[in-house]
Amino acid sequence: MGDGFSVTVRDITERKKLELKLSKLATIDSLTGVYNRHSFDKILKQEWQRCGRGKQPLSLIICDIDFFKPYNDFYGHQAGDKCLIEVAKTMSNIVRRTSDFLARYGGEEFAIILPNTPQQGAFNVAENIRQEIEALQLPHEKSKISNYITFSLGVATIIPTQDVSLESLIKSADNALYSAKKSGKNQTQLGELLL
Repeated sequence: MGDGFSVTVRDITERKKLELKLSKLATIDSLTGVYNRHSFDKILKQEWQRCGRGKQPLSLIICDIDFFKPYNDFYGHQAGDKCLIEVAKTMSNIVRRTSDFLARYGGEEFAIILPNTPQQGAFNVAENIRQEIEALQLPHEKSKISNYITFSLGVATIIPTQDVSLESLIKSADNALYSAKKSGKNQTQLGELLL
């Protein structure tokens, strides 16, 4: 009887371990170890509602590696993967508050949710990330602006209300990233202030 009970407990424990592993696989980007796009979408909605209730600013940073396609073409996809891992690790060391949320947004793009963070605070985080990525000095012979990997970032801030949409925050950050790219890359641009 003791053995039967022990086997049942072991089966439940193994099942629980498997459930936790599957849950982690569903939320984490397998390459970089940061959260995935699905998790980002879920958390952004939650933070939108929470910051709206508290009338607090919600900031979003959307960023990506400059000239990443030529990097992959020249150095190969394995080197590209290593580069993405290094960038994600560097960003994780900067985005440290428990409420902050870093995710791989797609390809070489990342997104950072910064609840209760005004625009200037989000800009400072973004600039810190940009400078730290540049300081890695990861060689990039095919970049048109540097001998090393560089990063462009777009920052947007909003106090969520019924008069604005979550999509407007994403669009503002995305437009700011586009502006950073168009203005020469390796920089942080502020999106339209949506407060």
